[in-house]
Amino acid sequence: MSTRTLISPARLGRPRGRFLYWTAFVLVLGLFTLVFIGPLYWMVTSGLKSPQEFVRTPPTLVPESVRPGNYADAWGVLDLARLLLNTAYYALGALAFQLVLDVTAAYSLSRLRPVLGKAILGAMLATLMIPAAVLVVPQYLTVLDVPIVRRNLVDSPWAIWLPSVANAFNIFLLKRFFDSIPRELLDAAAMDGASPLRTLWSVVLPVSRPVLGVVSIFAVVAVWKDFLWPMLTLPDPGKQTVNVGIYSLAASVPENWLLAALALASVPTLVVFLVFQRHIMSGLTAGSLKG
Repeated sequence: MSTRTLISPARLGRPRGRFLYWTAFVLVLGLFTLVFIGPLYWMVTSGLKSPQEFVRTPPTLVPESVRPGNYADAWGVLDLARLLLNTAYYALGALAFQLVLDVTAAYSLSRLRPVLGKAILGAMLATLMIPAAVLVVPQYLTVLDVPIVRRNLVDSPWAIWLPSVANAFNIFLLKRFFDSIPRELLDAAAMDGASPLRTLWSVVLPVSRPVLGVVSIFAVVAVWKDFLWPMLTLPDPGKQTVNVGIYSLAASVPENWLLAALALASVPTLVVFLVFQRHIMSGLTAGSLKG
């Protein structure tokens, strides 16, 4: 059976049809490339310009005098090394908590099937419909005075780690993957005397590497790109993340240095995506089909 496409193979085989197809393809591809790559190109090249060229109107597409020293100056003046280490510390901590708690929650909902499990999952998914900005105030009040333990978590990494654990999307993604694991595999482990926790560790996790990779990338990127929440909960300059730190010092440095600092702060997440993009796509589609 031939695959159905937008353009029939017979029409695509004609010179006119082939010309129109490739023309539309190149135009659409070029437009989307310009939309997505254009801001990155402007940010990187602006960091290479002199202050006078940066404020010139109309702006120059290619820097007339390339100044790579702007990146070194931005790195030192804005203390990007410390800010990047702080952000990496918060991101890795959030990743560790999500891998432990979200995986166990998803496994419980998928395989242990607790009482009211469907209602709990539905309530989790309902939180995805609530805008994140609406939750800022109640979350901040909770961090100021955590119920029961009565602790103030402001200026503490726990203020970043604990809210990141409650990630309904990651739990749903993990549950969908766990649902696709053959039941016979888990039954065989149970017949060998493995407990549910042992089955999770020895059977489920080894075959869940694609979706665990996706969840890990989402967890790290979510903390890395966040701005509002770290700005509220980490007022100490020595503990701020890279986004908040650059914003706090933006008024005291030239704008070309600011763009250079933003470009440097974007490098880690871009590298992570470029290296693991195949794992991201495979992990997102894993578990979508059963059988």
